[in-house]
Amino acid sequence: MSLNQTKLDELVDSWLSIDINPESRDEIKQLQANKNYEKLDQKLSQRIAFGTAGLRSSMESGFSHMNDVTVLQASQGLIKYLLKHTPTSIVIGYDHRFNSQRFAEILASVAISQNVKVYYLGSIDNLSKETLKLTKGEIEVKNNDDADRGYVHTPLVPFAIDHFKASGGVMITASHNPANDNGYKVYYSNGCQIIPPVDKDIADSIEDNLIPWEGVWDVYENIQKGIKDGLLVTVRDQVTTEYIKGVKEKLIKDENLDFEFVYTPMHGVGQDIFTKCVDLFKSPKWKEVAQQAHPDPAFPTVSFPNPEEKGALDLAIKTAKELGYKLVLANDPDADRFSVAVESKGTWKQLTGNEIGFLFAMYVIEQQENLDKIYLVNSTVSSQILKSMADIDGFHFQDTLTGFKWIGNKAIDLQNEGYVVPFGYEEAIGFMFDLVHDKDGVSAATIFLQLYQQWFSSGEKDVLDKLEEGYKKYGWFKDYNGYYRLSDMSTLGKIFSAIRSSFDGDSPKKIGEFEVVAWRDLTVGYDSTTNNHIPLLPVDPSSQMITASLRFPDDPNAEVRFTCRGSGTEPKLKLYVEGKSLSSEKSAVDIATKCWDVLKTEWFKPEEYNLQEVKP
Repeated sequence: MSLNQTKLDELVDSWLSIDINPESRDEIKQLQANKNYEKLDQKLSQRIAFGTAGLRSSMESGFSHMNDVTVLQASQGLIKYLLKHTPTSIVIGYDHRFNSQRFAEILASVAISQNVKVYYLGSIDNLSKETLKLTKGEIEVKNNDDADRGYVHTPLVPFAIDHFKASGGVMITASHNPANDNGYKVYYSNGCQIIPPVDKDIADSIEDNLIPWEGVWDVYENIQKGIKDGLLVTVRDQVTTEYIKGVKEKLIKDENLDFEFVYTPMHGVGQDIFTKCVDLFKSPKWKEVAQQAHPDPAFPTVSFPNPEEKGALDLAIKTAKELGYKLVLANDPDADRFSVAVESKGTWKQLTGNEIGFLFAMYVIEQQENLDKIYLVNSTVSSQILKSMADIDGFHFQDTLTGFKWIGNKAIDLQNEGYVVPFGYEEAIGFMFDLVHDKDGVSAATIFLQLYQQWFSSGEKDVLDKLEEGYKKYGWFKDYNGYYRLSDMSTLGKIFSAIRSSFDGDSPKKIGEFEVVAWRDLTVGYDSTTNNHIPLLPVDPSSQMITASLRFPDDPNAEVRFTCRGSGTEPKLKLYVEGKSLSSEKSAVDIATKCWDVLKTEWFKPEEYNLQEVKP
């Protein structure tokens, strides 16, 4: 027997010593009996990584995936970390995905075992079928297929953390990932997703707490004990009421809606909370997409449950056409993202995240006074049109690293300095308003309805007209975003090493025909635009990220900015390109397209590196 097989046999023994689920135990045993060490290697050798996104993977047996064992281990590490750092309580929520409720119940069991108070957004009357199936002895079963399962949309977790001043929170969701995926999204006591060094400290704590503690697998009994002892408190109704109150008081300025629209929650959990928010308006006229209105973890009508994907809104647009409506609003399955499609002059168009963000920014700034105290925030891979707006209109702008963990934390920092941060966004259809420090698709929908009422309900102009007005004032900004799929993750380092070795000094002077006017490398820690050449954004030698601004000699009115980085969750090299022109949309599009082509030829070389190019 090879050394590799010996190691795998040890991993099998380790798995079997922890797992209590007969089905997954039998699967691992059968693979070992069949000597399928290749499959065992895939399942057991690489432990699922815990990072700033928490956990996210397909739901399968083995240490590499999302399952009862890895959720229990992550929960033990998280709870021990919280106990060391803060007066401890935790908010727990979950969506409708397969096993989401079970994973939340495991976390609750772990927390209760350590006398940690649980603010539970889920159901205690109808526990998951998985928990009931694995419970020995007598149990009180109120369970049925049509029961209220206690699903919530993701933003309710950070909202509840703020409301209860909890030590942290977890939302069980894989957002818009495929149906067989699930995730474990961790928030800290400030209501934001965790950032370094907290993520590493929690990861270290997980490694120190891999062996199940005594009694933690008794999930049903621990939950009953938590209820009896007052350690587990069900708060969904209370938090939902407070959330709706916050929407009404903070976000709704105009209760009138004189137009019709279609809404889809994309087989997710958004319908209930969206309906409650829309009911705050006077006589709203809307229809849901009936086939997608109720939570369904199989996502039967979409190949990929992400509103950004081509075809994802086809059914919603079809519904709108049949009704004669001109507006479609959509949330992703956990309702933290928001998308829009509009009919303009007989043609339907789905807006990009940057177009929606631009509309929101213009609307928000119109509502503000004392612009010198206002900051708008977005991630560095999102449109720089907010910077142009800030320069012209007189408010402040700040970009951040990719992800709402950075946007939310930066907003809190700025608010602590006395500034107002009414809006932040990321191009991947994530939008943050003054209700939670995270993206919230339902908040975004309530703002967009008012925006639409103010600008477009009269029919004198439409969304595309308003965008054109904005571009004429602030410049045309056109993105050309895509990615390269990697056949081997090690290729990423080779590509970026080759890029850095292709020029002398800290930054190149040219890339192909383009002149480099600004260069920032957050891997090595260099920024040509700062006085000391130290980046204002955090440097991370363990990840790859380069941002540059370029000019093309043939078009002095245009500039292009790009960011290339490795994906944190997938084998991809992501490329975000944005052309800016003071003269025309065509000029902005042309320079963005030219930049993509030049980087492909000069840097990424798909044939040499065996990359699959995915253009926008």
